[in-house]
Amino acid sequence: MIILGLNFHFHDSTACLVKDGELIVAIEEERLIRQKHTAEFPVRAIKKCLEIAKLSVNDIDHISISADFSRHNFKKLSYLLKIPKSAPIFAKQEFLRPFNRARTFNRWYKSTFKSSKPQVHHVDHHLSHIAGSFYVSPYKEAALLSLDGSGEWSTSWTGVGRDRELTPFSENFFPHSVGSFYEAVTEFCGFRPNYDEGKTMGLAPFGNPEKFYDTVKQIIQLDEDGKISLDLSYFKFQNTGSKRCSEKFYQVFGQPRERSPSAKFEQHHYDTAAAFQRVLEDVAIKIANNLYQKTKTDYLVIAGGVSLNSVMNGRIVRETPFKDVFVMPAAGDNGTAIGSAYYVYNKVLNQPRNYVHSNPFIGTEYSDDEIEVLLKKYKLSYTKSNDICEDTAKLLADGNIIGWFQGKMEIGPRALGARSILANPVYGDMKAKINAEVKYREPYRPFAPSVINERKNEFFDLTVDAPFMLKVCNVLEDKKEVIPAVTHVDGTARVQTVHKETNPRYYSLIEKLGAITGVPIVLNTSFNIMGEPVVENPNDAIKCFFTTGLDTLVIGSFIIKKQN
Repeated sequence: MIILGLNFHFHDSTACLVKDGELIVAIEEERLIRQKHTAEFPVRAIKKCLEIAKLSVNDIDHISISADFSRHNFKKLSYLLKIPKSAPIFAKQEFLRPFNRARTFNRWYKSTFKSSKPQVHHVDHHLSHIAGSFYVSPYKEAALLSLDGSGEWSTSWTGVGRDRELTPFSENFFPHSVGSFYEAVTEFCGFRPNYDEGKTMGLAPFGNPEKFYDTVKQIIQLDEDGKISLDLSYFKFQNTGSKRCSEKFYQVFGQPRERSPSAKFEQHHYDTAAAFQRVLEDVAIKIANNLYQKTKTDYLVIAGGVSLNSVMNGRIVRETPFKDVFVMPAAGDNGTAIGSAYYVYNKVLNQPRNYVHSNPFIGTEYSDDEIEVLLKKYKLSYTKSNDICEDTAKLLADGNIIGWFQGKMEIGPRALGARSILANPVYGDMKAKINAEVKYREPYRPFAPSVINERKNEFFDLTVDAPFMLKVCNVLEDKKEVIPAVTHVDGTARVQTVHKETNPRYYSLIEKLGAITGVPIVLNTSFNIMGEPVVENPNDAIKCFFTTGLDTLVIGSFIIKKQN
């Protein structure tokens, strides 16, 4: 049985293929068209998925789409009547846009399938988030939480999962949204709301959360039943305007920062980010504790765009009764393609759960032969290594900043050792150098450490696994000076634990670097520059290498150094 899962109604368009319950490939459209967070219909991703899986469109039995707009039309019509001045914009956004997106799909469907026509399933956005995480988690039973800006009309979902059954507890609806609450401070800090919340999370440790904490705490309320309420006087998004923040927001917190990489941060930007981050964490912990009281389960599954807030996830692990938290690598809207497919497979078709999403490396792959053809075409000078991990470890030990392009591309926003920029974290100036000369981004932005799993406790207070770089923990006090390039200003790190079973080459590289330096850790960031998607193919990698301050490109078995 072949299921094609699709996300395209919102952002981060993605396609995936599930075969007899196994996720065999998933690709984000942005990687192929080089447009970050694209909402384009993923026709290229679909084609590439089928090519990798060695299948044709005629092999597809079911198509799942991670949106079901019919469920909320009455709520939307009722809301429209409350905002007559914004009604035309609202109608275009909430009715015309979904209609046009559906029409695009229907045109593709009719032109693609001539004889056999796969059955099409529309799966609610938050169910797609939840199913995409729970059904592929290692847990047979777990509390469930989905948080984002809004999906169709819902903004959050809580419940419990037991095998294939998903039992809902509560659901919140627009405009009362934890995600929109955090999008507002992201805009205030000069970033793009709904895309750059990770920048806000990284900025928050530079501020004093106590300065505005009491005020921010009053803006978002959570009752014992899980209902979220916002003080909407601080916001504009509920009127479908282009701005998230109201004049009252600025009167209370100060003037916003301009949306420009060169714009200066003032102390009130740091302090506001810190307060919103702290309140977000506190709200999430309260929701998690409520869920534990209702379910008494050992584990929590979190999904939705807010679940990418790894600082929040780390606190939930440390401060709630749950033994661990599972967040899939593509926990944002990209992962709803996977979630809708598994909802169809496990719930609609009533098939048993038989897959755990422990391996994020499910994208495109290029052989040494394909890579070498391109290197020769561009007349590049290169060497072929007999031990690429040993040679790369020596380069890292010597202070090289390396573009690392290996194996199958990972899914999700975090580079996990297939399409990564790597450096030695023991060098204190490495963070500033990579931000300025390679990534071309804000100087405060932190970098993550990748550590071989067996040695994580030598450097971090991490008691659980973190293979997808989605849990922040503390760096041990005596190790902060040992790995300064991956220790954030508040003494924390967004750790990736690396396993030999899922990425043997990356594991071997880190192990060999550890043998040289005594520190089995690499600085790991995504192989791209600010504003661009992660590189997908060798051509992308070569272009990024020669247009940035990277010292060396390690691509397949080949090493390319810049000539003086």
